[in-house]
Amino acid sequence: MNHDQEPPDSAFDLRTRAELALAYDPGDPPSHLLRRTPLLARRGLQRGIAALLLFGVGTGGVLAMRPPELVRGAIEHEYYERTLRGNFMDAKPLLQHLGLGQSKTVPGFPQLMRPCDIDGHLVYHLTTFFEKGGMVTVFAFDAPVSMREGSGWWGNVYWQVVTSRDGKPLVMVSQQKKALAVARASFGNTANAPG
Repeated sequence: MNHDQEPPDSAFDLRTRAELALAYDPGDPPSHLLRRTPLLARRGLQRGIAALLLFGVGTGGVLAMRPPELVRGAIEHEYYERTLRGNFMDAKPLLQHLGLGQSKTVPGFPQLMRPCDIDGHLVYHLTTFFEKGGMVTVFAFDAPVSMREGSGWWGNVYWQVVTSRDGKPLVMVSQQKKALAVARASFGNTANAPG
């Protein structure tokens, strides 16, 4: 037998060649098999980048509005003692810590006066009602703390840090924004009050 000659095709070989010829067009392979999509043009990657960007902006926005740690502690403390009423201390030392040492009476209609602990700090807690504003809780720190004046909304309440008349920071918390303005006039340093 001559090695240059191929053996004759069987019926199976002929049928297989005919089916393969019909399955693929002769010539170049289909273009979708060769196309290389750039990495940034892929829809899945674009959606992933957009989701990460949106998450980052949202997280940054929340963290930018977040009050200082002592203010967050005061807000949480006010939430748990919101319905507590009574005078658990004399008004004179409370007025001293609030920067109102020369006053004889506590501003507004006092609902709660007591010493408390917020994040390891001794704090004097006053909840009082102002007729033209509403209920306000004021926290005065026993030891000096470093807090800048500021205000905002956090934990479903309005908060504000003001400087007392004797130069110490006071944290005020209220469910009504108007109540903070009335309280600032009573407790805050009027020389630093916004114009």
